[in-house]
Amino acid sequence: MGIRELLSEILSDEGHAIQLAENAQQAREARAGGAPDLVLLDIWMPDTDGVTLLKEWQRDGLLTMPVIMMSGHATIDTAVEATRIGALNFLEKPIALQKLLKAVQQGLTRAQETVRAPALAPRPVAPVAAEESNGFGGQATLVTAGARGGAQVVAGGDSHMFNLSFDLPLREARDAFERMYFEHHLGREGGSMTRVAEKTGLERTHLYRKLKQLGVEPGKLAKKNA
Repeated sequence: MGIRELLSEILSDEGHAIQLAENAQQAREARAGGAPDLVLLDIWMPDTDGVTLLKEWQRDGLLTMPVIMMSGHATIDTAVEATRIGALNFLEKPIALQKLLKAVQQGLTRAQETVRAPALAPRPVAPVAAEESNGFGGQATLVTAGARGGAQVVAGGDSHMFNLSFDLPLREARDAFERMYFEHHLGREGGSMTRVAEKTGLERTHLYRKLKQLGVEPGKLAKKNA
């Protein structure tokens, strides 16, 4: 419990959203509710050990996210087995802070590289949806393409058009939309991170981290819109 709370506090301070599971069953239930961006999985748990749970996820096609194993008692053979099954990394307790943060960042970077949405080519769309206010004094128009599974978004009364496929997995669609969202605001604010942070309601450190994860480069956008 103490280690879970400590890791949760550290990673929350770094801007991550954390969900805790005190045993394998709770971890199964959490995974059933949706794939996290990263899992820190202990080997010694009260019901099912972490390596067995890792094997379950791999067998059932649920090992779609980076997993970092943790243990204070495991042998080298255990670490090698976990890596062979699909674990990204192995941390030995007690875990040094910088080693933890580095491993988490590497895991999240790997996740982003895996799910990064490909460039979406423009496609014909059939208008079926209407306008609604976006809260910034403009209009956001969503035009869907019916069975074609595409969408075209007109942002904030500007002339910027974005294409998004509804056929993408949820995480890829979310990442694609978030890139559009931040690129739009960076363009409107001339690349000012301070103003974008105010507009989006994010702290600057969280905003920087989010843009890095999404592969958005504020400097290039500022030059492009200058």
